Amino acid sequence: MYMMKRKFKLSVVVEHDKNGYYAFSPQLQGCYSQGETYEEVMANIKDAIHLHLEDMLESKETIPEIDSISLTSMEVEV
Repeated sequence: MYMMKRKFKLSVVVEHDKNGYYAFSPQLQGCYSQGETYEEVMANIKDAIHLHLEDMLESKETIPEIDSISLTSMEVEV
């Protein structure tokens, strides 16, 4: 059986600290990964998202897509 490929537009958040890189997709609960470098974490989160989407499609779940996202950081003095 032939399945048509589909593309999904999802956001990915990447954080970096002294222990490495961490990435997650806010639209996909529980979909996250890590890596020692930015390139590694991006490859890992892409694989994690791919597997997560395959599972959602198989389960006939609705896959949320975004139009845009805005993310910034700020300092807060307390």
